Amino acid sequence: MFGFVTGDPGRLMRFMEQAGLSPAALRQAAEDPGLLVGLLDHVVADQDLLLACAQAIGETPERITLAWQRLGPPPPDSFGA
Repeated sequence: MFGFVTGDPGRLMRFMEQAGLSPAALRQAAEDPGLLVGLLDHVVADQDLLLACAQAIGETPERITLAWQRLGPPPPDSFGA
């Protein structure tokens, strides 16, 4: 997924702008597992991007969404239940 987003300058710039990352910060974050969660947030938020990413990496959109759900924070309504 990292390669899909970073492999196209337009997709990369949209992700960096949305995440508030400079090129230097992106290079530094590449080692951080939190970057994957941010990439998943970015991809899952846009259905067209999700479908294109799924096709490019040979996964189903459902599996990408499931990974996003598992790696992201718990839903707000699950606190104090």
